[in-house]
This record gives sequence, structure tokens and C-alpha cells, in this order.
Amino acid sequence: MVYRRTHQVVKRLAARRSAILAAAREAAAEGGMAAVQIAPVAVRANVAAGTVYRYFPSKAELISELIAEVSRDELAAIRRAADAAPGPSSALAAAVTTVAVHTLSQRRLAWGILAEPVDVDVSASRLASRREIAGEIAGRIDAAVRAGHLPAQDTALAATALLGALHEALVGPLAPDNLEDPVKMRDAVQTVTLLALRAVGVMDARARGLVVQQTLLPTTKALVGA
Repeated sequence: MVYRRTHQVVKRLAARRSAILAAAREAAAEGGMAAVQIAPVAVRANVAAGTVYRYFPSKAELISELIAEVSRDELAAIRRAADAAPGPSSALAAAVTTVAVHTLSQRRLAWGILAEPVDVDVSASRLASRREIAGEIAGRIDAAVRAGHLPAQDTALAATALLGALHEALVGPLAPDNLEDPVKMRDAVQTVTLLALRAVGVMDARARGLVVQQTLLPTTKALVGA
């Protein structure tokens, strides 16, 4: 007779897996990817180390899934913000603003996801993460081009360039180190969003209006503490 897991068992297993990933996420947010070690994560999740290995057979798999989960959350937030916007240009501004806000609100985690050196190979997960988010931004640029709001351009290349600029400016080695202050965080979000919109061809006055529109949204205000 084939054993079939009951609904309650499936729920319990999923909850335990989520708890392990949440513990890994907390560790990375506090101490970077170097803090994501099996034993400490098990303690945070209130499970045995062997249980962690049952769900994630190696540290590389745990970190790779952490990267994927954080990226899925960010992608979902980008889509919610852009889909709620009144038009394609506003949707692009919302997408860029969301990337900036998410990056600044969890800088250590963001750096860990993007480029922090780790002692296991997670390059495939990192690449997939960047590709998905760049693809979403490219789609928003393309919609604005098709609506006649932006000039024709290589939208995939433009999106990749914008994403790279955002990450380098906000969490890269040259990023300012005082962006925890809510006012400086808000100013940084406005600056990079304005830069991104100008870069793809939004006229200055329109770009400034879109930036102000995004700053006044309740979700953005809550995230930057404005």
C-alpha cells in the first residue's frame, strides 16, 4: 500500500520548511551570508540540524533557495506596485521605486543576495534572480515604448543597465553608508528613480512628477519612514 501524506502532514512539513528559510533570512539580514550556517539556522528555527539537512541537503541549496525566495518576494512587490499604477510610465516608475525601496530597507540582505562572497556556489540562483527582475523592468519599459511614452530602445539592455545602476548606487562598494536615516533613504530613492526615468527617455518635468507621485504613495512612505 502506497503511503500518502495527509493534508495536515503536508501543512506541517511546509511550515517547517518556511521556518527554516525564515531563520536563514533573519541570519542573512543580521550578519550577511556568512551567518547562514546550518547549525545556527537550526537553532533559530527551533529544529535539529538534521532536520535542516532533510529539507536542504547542503548549505549551497539552503542559500540558493533563500536567494530564490527573497527574489520572489521582491518580484511580487514590483508587480503589485506596477500593476496598481494608472499608466505605463507610472508603472515603470513604481517598479524602479520598489526595487530601490526594497534594496535600501534590507541593505545587508540585498548585498548578500547580489554579490557577497560565499564559500559555496550560488551563482545560478543569483543569475536567475537578476534575470527575473530585469525581465520585469524590461516589460515595463516595453509597455511605455509601445504606448508612445518612451523612444524605441533595446528594452532588455536598458533594464539590465538600470538594475545594475540601482544596485551599485544603493548597496555596492561605493554606496553611501548613511542611508539608514529615513530622510536620506527617501532622497536616495527619489534620486535613483529620477535617474532611471531620465535614462530611458522620460522628459525631465514628467520624470519629476512621476517621482513625486511615487513618494506620496502610502506603501512607499511606510517603507522609507516618511
